[in-house]
Amino acid sequence: METRGRSLVKAIVWNIIGLISMTLVGFLATGSATAGGVMAAINTAIGFTCYLIYERVWARISWGRVGGRRHA
Repeated sequence: METRGRSLVKAIVWNIIGLISMTLVGFLATGSATAGGVMAAINTAIGFTCYLIYERVWARISWGRVGGRRHA
């Protein structure tokens, strides 16, 4: 079982990594740090929300866990 706090921290760290890499990709694609940063910020907001929901849904699924116990 994973706490909501752990899921939140994992989502934040993962999205910081994504924000940095997407800013670089956006800059390389457009030549503009501003455009790259805007693209990265939008991508990070969407990715953060999706990842957090994804983690919380999987935290409620008992399939594949040793012992098969379900935790809310």
